[in-house]
Amino acid sequence: MTSLALRRPSALNLMLVAGGLLALIIVALLVLGTLALRYEPNVLDYAQILTGPSADHLLGTDALGRDLLARIIYGGYNSLFIGACVMVTTAVVGTMIGLVAGTTPRLDGLLMRLMDVLMGFPALLLALAILAALGNTAVNVVLALSLVYTPRTARIVRGDALVLSQLPYVEAAKSIGASRWRILFVHILPGIVPALVVQETFLFAYAILGEAGLSFVGLGLQPPNPSWGNILGEARASFQQAWWLVVFPGFALAFTVLALNLIGDGLGQAIDPKRRNL
Repeated sequence: MTSLALRRPSALNLMLVAGGLLALIIVALLVLGTLALRYEPNVLDYAQILTGPSADHLLGTDALGRDLLARIIYGGYNSLFIGACVMVTTAVVGTMIGLVAGTTPRLDGLLMRLMDVLMGFPALLLALAILAALGNTAVNVVLALSLVYTPRTARIVRGDALVLSQLPYVEAAKSIGASRWRILFVHILPGIVPALVVQETFLFAYAILGEAGLSFVGLGLQPPNPSWGNILGEARASFQQAWWLVVFPGFALAFTVLALNLIGDGLGQAIDPKRRNL
């Protein structure tokens, strides 16, 4: 019998390979593109305003005559860096909150209600409100997006910590007098890491999209520093006569998010075989 169970791991491997290859291609294009650039991303050339793709400007120029390829490449570095900072911050803070909540009953209710309050607001609106109050610097963008996405990580870690803290080997560690921190970081945390890796892969994609949304409306990374979001935002005034201003940065953003989602889905199914039946 050529069972479905035998074919699904192949589909899983294909998903991981496709996502990994796409991610490698994107990183390679950013690195190699940087080495081959002929223009700086913020150099103005009023003689080349809104020129289409050509041998001189491979992806065309924007409304200020800046080379679009250079801006997409440097914007990619900025978008990925902010996304990575958000991912690391949510992983560290969310894991700590989740571990404490999942192993400390007297704090569980308080911490989870706080997470519920944060999750009750639309993510982008909450981030916009935070930036309106703090100012729209790159650091504040990271802080705002981290605050928005930390509850998701905290709830997943807390759920796993509740289960793992009841397992016999953890109870045995408690009975021989292991310290609280040893139990958390030696006995419980390793069992949470696989699910955490999957969650943070998706959060990396969410953070890149979140930064793009904030920059698109003018509250994210500020010009002249490029990001994929503010490149798209600046294109609103002229995209009808300059299609390349939307298509190329849009593709860069879409394919990056697609790669991360493919990797996240593949990792999730590899870690939890039950998901293969979904």
